[in-house]
Amino acid sequence: MSERVTHPRIRPRRGAARATTWWGKAWVRACEESAYGEAELRTARTLARGGGVGAISVAPGRYLAAVEDGEELWTTTTGLPVLDEADRAAFVEAVVAEAGRLPALLAGDLPHGLVEHAEEAGVELLPYGGELSSSCTCAAWMDPCAHALAVGYQVAWLADADPFVLLALRGLPREELLARLHDREEARSDQPDDVALAADAAARARRVLELLESGETDVGHLL
Repeated sequence: MSERVTHPRIRPRRGAARATTWWGKAWVRACEESAYGEAELRTARTLARGGGVGAISVAPGRYLAAVEDGEELWTTTTGLPVLDEADRAAFVEAVVAEAGRLPALLAGDLPHGLVEHAEEAGVELLPYGGELSSSCTCAAWMDPCAHALAVGYQVAWLADADPFVLLALRGLPREELLARLHDREEARSDQPDDVALAADAAARARRVLELLESGETDVGHLL
């Protein structure tokens, strides 16, 4: 299965080219932090809300699209770092740490608690401006140009509707996350009985020591 997903052209949006969810707004902040100046941002908003951005292809570590600007058509690509293996494993653990997190993701929500838990484990899901690096076929010398920023605004709209867009960009698309969660549950269910008994015995021993150190002598129920 291809890791690239192409999202069809987004219909023009009235008003400012802004996101609506908290994670979409965080994405917009990162894009705007990466901009050279306000002039490029104004042009980018006009292009984004005016329907100048074509279909957007999202793959691990990058997204790309064609942008119509007047009579010209430019192709722009933006990259960002993907999570390494340790970070992907840590994010999976953050998802299962609370029962409602996976259903929330599948329903199109990105819980604050999940992102905060992941950050505590050193996993940065939401990017900052310095992580975004763009290129474009236009002649603009700044990085990012207005065309790259316009696509960035629309990526925020995609993420508004589906936070898995962010995960896919970070190298953990929906299918891989679900597969990792499935493998994790299978590994837990296949745990040998003697290993489970040993883990229980170790937990009981720790509790006995804690009680004895606190002065409690009635520990027979734990033996």
